[in-house]
Amino acid sequence: MEIKTHNNFLPQELIRKKRDGLILNDDEIGFLVQGISNFSLTDAQLGAFAMAVFHKGMNMDERISLTQHMTNSGNILQWKDLNLNGPIVDKHSTGGVGDKVSLMLAPIVAACGGYVPMISGRGLGHTGGTLDKLDSIPGYNSTPDEVKFRRTVQQIGCAIIGQTEQLAPADKRFYAIRDVTATVESISLITASILSKKLASGLDALVMDVKTGNGAFADTYKMAQELAQSIADVATGSGVPTRCLITDMNQVLGSSVGNAVEVLECIDFLVSPTQADKRLVEITLGLAAHMLQISGIETNLDHALSKAQKTLNNGAAAETFSRMVSALGGPNDLLQTPQKYLKPMTIVNPIKSTKSGYVTAMDVRSIGMSMVSLKAGRSKATDNIDHGVGLTSLVQIGQWIEIDQPLAFVHLHNTSDVSKIERELSQAITLSDTPPKESDMIYEILTAHKENL
Repeated sequence: MEIKTHNNFLPQELIRKKRDGLILNDDEIGFLVQGISNFSLTDAQLGAFAMAVFHKGMNMDERISLTQHMTNSGNILQWKDLNLNGPIVDKHSTGGVGDKVSLMLAPIVAACGGYVPMISGRGLGHTGGTLDKLDSIPGYNSTPDEVKFRRTVQQIGCAIIGQTEQLAPADKRFYAIRDVTATVESISLITASILSKKLASGLDALVMDVKTGNGAFADTYKMAQELAQSIADVATGSGVPTRCLITDMNQVLGSSVGNAVEVLECIDFLVSPTQADKRLVEITLGLAAHMLQISGIETNLDHALSKAQKTLNNGAAAETFSRMVSALGGPNDLLQTPQKYLKPMTIVNPIKSTKSGYVTAMDVRSIGMSMVSLKAGRSKATDNIDHGVGLTSLVQIGQWIEIDQPLAFVHLHNTSDVSKIERELSQAITLSDTPPKESDMIYEILTAHKENL
């Protein structure tokens, strides 16, 4: 696409301006984003700019400007020529441990009449990545060309892939610089990073899952609220109606952590939804209902929830997932014979509890980092991961555990790692004689502030 050429500013003066807490106008921000894309700004200059924003922040106009310029730094997907008979709608999560929701959510919404072009990421740090889970499926192509991606969305209703080189390329370079300059945790920059990729997908509507708790990026509720409100305001102000759900990440989501093991849990969820983890069902169907309502497929949230529930229970969502996997190169019979493709590890070892009690707390970040240390995740972007490593049958908060009963089963290549994960998991799970209070899965739902539109 044609990139607008902005006025020739001095980068150091714009950095100084933001450093001093002043407001950048649209042309100035456009110049900086252009410099990211064409490499006329150095890594040092961009690192300094990111640090200035980190400390001084951006107002709503600046955030919208930064998001839109980063969106327009590459291609924007177009869907009108396909004459789709439903809205283009997506969901994005800020990430957590065991967060496998996308794999069920996209086919549920697609089977309800939506079109879901879901562009997801890989795991980094203690959180898992949707693409890493899908890459454990033999043959699945998570990086198809744009023609294949659009055709799959048109024919199946959904496709889950990774970010292409053509979508929001400015974000890719800028994020890499933020990652090594300790400037990732900026609400303004996180907002622009997330939304530039989503808006480049040509969406009609978006639902965000902003997680909070000890296993979330936004570990405090205040940060989660600030991020959710910023995303709702910026996305809606950019022409894509957006709703943000703040959800719990003080315990692992579902009963498995890893890649292949999480795909297996997703398949079980789709095939036998009545047997699935209740919290996983609640968040998945809740997000689906909001996607169906905000996109206009249903006007009433209760009706949207019923529609999503019916689509899950009657097998339509499972069929859609199976067709998506097949269309993107995976096996045709994955749902019928998952163990044929997602083979168990050499060692599947129980991690036994050393005492009895109610599970009252869980250090989710610690559990995630334990999996990273076993190569189920990555500590830097270039790390290779082991798709087979993971935990299954993980206990849930509120559950009573007897001494010697498994806290989880660990899937490994060799026995030398068993004692390490035994020690770490025992330390990460708190047992007590008193049952904990039941916590909500969905804490709050935020929409755009009218004064910011």
